[in-house]
Amino acid sequence: MLPPMTPRERLLMIAPGVLFLVAFGSFEIGRFASRKEAERRVAAQQSTSETEDIFAVLRNPDIGKRRFPFDLLVKNSTGRKVATFDKKDPASSAILEAIREAADHAMKIHSEEGSALRGLRRINEGSRFFEDTLREHIDANEGLFCSVPETAEGREQRTGYPDLRIEHVESGTVAYLDPKLYEEKSRSSTLRSFYYKMSSSDSSKITEDAHHLLLGFSHDGADGEWTFLNWELLDLSSLKVKLKAEFQASNSDLYSGELVIGSSSAPRAR
Repeated sequence: MLPPMTPRERLLMIAPGVLFLVAFGSFEIGRFASRKEAERRVAAQQSTSETEDIFAVLRNPDIGKRRFPFDLLVKNSTGRKVATFDKKDPASSAILEAIREAADHAMKIHSEEGSALRGLRRINEGSRFFEDTLREHIDANEGLFCSVPETAEGREQRTGYPDLRIEHVESGTVAYLDPKLYEEKSRSSTLRSFYYKMSSSDSSKITEDAHHLLLGFSHDGADGEWTFLNWELLDLSSLKVKLKAEFQASNSDLYSGELVIGSSSAPRAR
């Protein structure tokens, strides 16, 4: 029978295994760290490459002159089709007639002295009143439902394109309606008056194949006492749009601690 091992002998026996485990663990940790570092480098290179690609596209001197089909822009950003408006279609005809009546009504009441638009500082602030009037008047038509469009997440959203959604309930035909106010003398202006911002599918208000209509109201330009003169309904299915490349930052981006290198000695008012 062998004599029992001393503590020193037991230590000498297990030491190689422990050293192997330590070495193997160090090797694996090092390999993992190297892999993560390589992944970070690849991600950084990809990000840099993507940024450089974007800059290359935006540096193209013709990018601001090109015109892009609005229907393809909507299709590629939302997966939804922009349907051409057919006035002979019974459902579309019913929607058109309801918009005609609502537009006449909105133009009349918002030209009166008692209109909520009177006294506003800017005409752009009056768009909300037109939206509400049109929505109420169109929704009063039997067989039609007019509402604020919901996002794919099921949330009503007033801001952004489009402003209103009209549904011919029996057929399921949908038309998006976007009211715009402009001064009559600026009708032929080349300044931007319509824009569409691409967004994620979850936050987009375009969730259905539909007609896309713009309802333009012209006014006389009398600030605070506007009289509305005419309206025009446009089918945007054949609209061509231009791209305005613009990099921007908010106050939150600008006045962050990491950018500030000096300030007044007086504490900021709270």
